[in-house]
Amino acid sequence: MPTGTVQLHRIVRTNPEKIYRAFLNADAMAKWIPPYGFTCKVHHMDARVGGSFRMTFENFSTGTGLSFGGEYLDLVPDELIRYTDKFDDPNLPGDIQVTVSIKKVLCGSEVTIVQEGLPEVIPTEMCYLGWQESLAQLCHLVEPNIAG
Repeated sequence: MPTGTVQLHRIVRTNPEKIYRAFLNADAMAKWIPPYGFTCKVHHMDARVGGSFRMTFENFSTGTGLSFGGEYLDLVPDELIRYTDKFDDPNLPGDIQVTVSIKKVLCGSEVTIVQEGLPEVIPTEMCYLGWQESLAQLCHLVEPNIAG
């Protein structure tokens, strides 16, 4: 039964456009979204309202994978991304809803993430850790301003 909710907040030293693009570009997602110790393969990404995505996280140590997919519900360029996640594993039931809000602030962008409906068997503290690692990797991708 889905019950868990996590909320995260981070200030990122870049503009909202780069953050928005990092969430909707398959190559970017594969680079920053998997937590430490995991790789990510994006099988499909149709980043439009009503579009869908599928990806697999693979534990690099064990080689075991966890596949999931979802649908894009709301997309407001440089401001809002709302989508669902659903695991392929029947032991992880329910639809998870993720809302990513992006707001320009003096020193970059404020990013707020709310993930609701996590399956009961997934400890919310593990989701917090995973998102913190993912957001650190997001910063490594979007904060550098490389000309050329």
